[in-house]
Amino acid sequence: QLQLVESGGGLVQPGGSLRLSCAASGFTLDYYVIGWFRQAPGKEREGVSCISSSGGSTNYAASVKGRFTISRDNAKNTVYLQMNSLKPEDTAVYYCAAGEPLTTVHPMCVPWYDFWGQGTQVTVSL
Repeated sequence: QLQLVESGGGLVQPGGSLRLSCAASGFTLDYYVIGWFRQAPGKEREGVSCISSSGGSTNYAASVKGRFTISRDNAKNTVYLQMNSLKPEDTAVYYCAAGEPLTTVHPMCVPWYDFWGQGTQVTVSL
């Protein structure tokens, strides 16, 4: 069974940090582009960051650039999202997704993703 599992979410105070992990089972991640998305209550899902198969190329949403860092460890079949200087507006359910690499230019690396995780809650509050 092909599965992505996110972990590392939780409650953190403003200015704090969290590291999210996205682990794959049933397939290897090293072929795929990986994206992180988030959805806050009452809002549409938005792209946060993405990373190419090799890890050599990354993109970030303007709202997180300079605060979040995406990375991957293909040997561990895991992708990470390091989130620093967290703000209340970062509160959301965070999802990772895997997509086929394409020769295209897109703000989230590729225009669609084939496999999605179940999400992990991140809450930034006092």
